[in-house]
Amino acid sequence: MSNPDSFINEVTEEVRREKLFGYLRRYGWIGVVCVLALVGGAAWIEYSNVQARNAAEATGDALLAALEEDDPTARAAAIAAVSTDGSAAAVTALLTASTQVEAGDVEGAAATLDALSINQDVPETYRELATIKAAMLPVADTETRLASLEFLSQPGQPFRLLALEQLAYVTLETGDTEAALAILRQIEEDAAVSRGLRERAQTLMVALGEPLPEPATE
Repeated sequence: MSNPDSFINEVTEEVRREKLFGYLRRYGWIGVVCVLALVGGAAWIEYSNVQARNAAEATGDALLAALEEDDPTARAAAIAAVSTDGSAAAVTALLTASTQVEAGDVEGAAATLDALSINQDVPETYRELATIKAAMLPVADTETRLASLEFLSQPGQPFRLLALEQLAYVTLETGDTEAALAILRQIEEDAAVSRGLRERAQTLMVALGEPLPEPATE
């Protein structure tokens, strides 16, 4: 390569370096801001995770301490006093209601479950579970309990089979044995039924005088 060519290449390379340095001087702050944002974001996420973990551990410790209360009434009050939100609040409410029932405060348990069933701040699954558990308590009138369970026992509902089981029990309370047996047959024949629920349904069917079908033979 001739000297003129080398000179031209050197000048071109120098011009490129000057342009690059110019871009860095003009826009380099953007890169610095991006790096700081990434570092700061990562630090904030880590801080938030630590705070959430500490809060969850504190909630768990408080619940464990409350569950150690020997007296059911005191235990229910201690559980209800634990500050929680979201799914943790739903679990706390369910534990509170269960302990209230153990303490004999059925109306208090029903109130706790009713409040949970309409709490829009908790996942829908917990609200529906609270509705089923509330229907199991002999507090609300039969018509209200039947209406709630009939809605939850519709196809597509997550607790459909459990709602059907409770619906059979409440239907029996009205004296309609045939309707209760029809509901139990639905449970017994459902492909998604668990072994335990099928056995409970079959046991009740036998108690009501319904003969079970003979097992298929090969």
